[in-house]
Amino acid sequence: MITVVGIGADGWTGLAPGSRTALERAEVIMGSARQLGTLPPSGAERVAWPSPLLPALEALVESYRDRVVCVLASGDPMFFGIGSTLVRLLGAGRLTVLPHVSSLSLACARLGWPVEGVEVISLVGRPVAALNAAFSPGRRLAVLGSERTSPADVAALLTARGYGRSTLTVLSDLGSATETRLNGTAATWAGEPGSALNVIAVTCRPDPGLEPLARVPGLPDTAFEHDGQLTKREVRAVTLSRLAPLPGEHLWDVGAGAGSIAIEWMRSHPSCTASAVESHPARAAAIRRNAGTLGVPGLEIVEARAPEGLSGLPEPDAVFVGGGLTVPGMLETCWSALRPGGRLVANAVTLESEALTVRWQAERGGDLVRLSVQRAGPVGGFTAWRPMMPVTVWSVTKPDETDAP
Repeated sequence: MITVVGIGADGWTGLAPGSRTALERAEVIMGSARQLGTLPPSGAERVAWPSPLLPALEALVESYRDRVVCVLASGDPMFFGIGSTLVRLLGAGRLTVLPHVSSLSLACARLGWPVEGVEVISLVGRPVAALNAAFSPGRRLAVLGSERTSPADVAALLTARGYGRSTLTVLSDLGSATETRLNGTAATWAGEPGSALNVIAVTCRPDPGLEPLARVPGLPDTAFEHDGQLTKREVRAVTLSRLAPLPGEHLWDVGAGAGSIAIEWMRSHPSCTASAVESHPARAAAIRRNAGTLGVPGLEIVEARAPEGLSGLPEPDAVFVGGGLTVPGMLETCWSALRPGGRLVANAVTLESEALTVRWQAERGGDLVRLSVQRAGPVGGFTAWRPMMPVTVWSVTKPDETDAP
C-alpha cells in the first residue's frame, strides 16, 4: 500500500497528525527535493523525483513495492496532483490518500472568493494558450502557475486578447511564512512572484469594443484563420448540434480545413478531445494556430490523407467528415471505427457527395437536412441577399448491437 501525503508550503509544521504518523512509519519517502527538505530527519530512505518524472514514475514506485512507501504531493494530491496520476497508473485500491488544503482553497480564502464560482486552469505541463478559452467578461479564474514567469505570461496573454484591464492578484508560497501577494492589472503588470509556487487570481475585464467569444457553437468566421476551407458559422452551429459533444468524448474531424469543428467541439467542455485530420500542410499549420488562439492547444493535428491517416487514432465517440467524402473507403473506415452509440455527421456540397450521403442514409438510417443560408450584403448603394452554397447534412447514430432484442 502506498500512502500519498499532501503537504503545503509550510512543510512538516502544517501537517495533520495522521499525515505525520504516516511519514514517521514510512520506510521510503518520495517527493521533490524541495518537499523532502521540509521534513525532519528520519530513518526513511528519501527518493527525489527524477526529471522527467512521468515516464519513470510507474517503474520507480513499483521498484519499492515490498516496502512501506509515502509519496509527497503538493496540497491536495487529487487536485491537479500526483495522486490522480498514481490512481491512473496503479489503481485506487493500492493507494491511501491524505489530503492537505489545496492551493485553490487557500487562494479563495485570502481573496474572499466562493470556490464554486472560480474556473481553475493549471499551467503545469500545459501552454499558457490553454487560458484563451476561459476569457469572458467578469469571469474569475484561478491559474496554477508553473514558473516564476507565469504571472507575466498570463498578463501578456490577457493584454494580447483584449483583456488588458483585467485585475491580477498573484499569491506565492501560500500557507508558508514567506507567503507574498502582488496586485496589478494585465496591461501594466510589472511584478514577479516570490517563487514558482504561485496562484494567479484573475478577474477578466474586456477592453472597450471587444467582442467576447462564446463557448456555444457558432463562433464568427473571423475568429478563424482560413483560406476559404471553413465550415461557415451557421452550418457549423447545426453540425455541432448533430455531433452533440458530451464531456470526455473524442471527435475525429476528417478533412478539417481550418479545424473549426474540432476546435469548437473541444471548447464545449475542457474534457472533450479531438483529432483533426488534414493533408494540406498550410492548413494543418493554420489549425495549430487557431487551436492555440481559441484556447485548445491540446488538439491533436494529424497531417495525413484520410482514410489512411485515420489508422491508430483514439476510438471516436463522434466523427465529422467535412472533406473528402467521396474518397473511396472514407465513410466505410469512419463507420467501422465509430464506437456503438457514437454519432457520424457528414456535410455534402457537391451533387456527387450528396448522392453518396443519400445512399448511405437509405442503408444506415439517420437524418438528412438541407441548409440554405443567405447573408445580407451591399449591392451598389443598396442591400440584397447573397446566397451561400446549400449544404446537405447527414447525421446518424451507430446502433449498439448489444441492445438489440
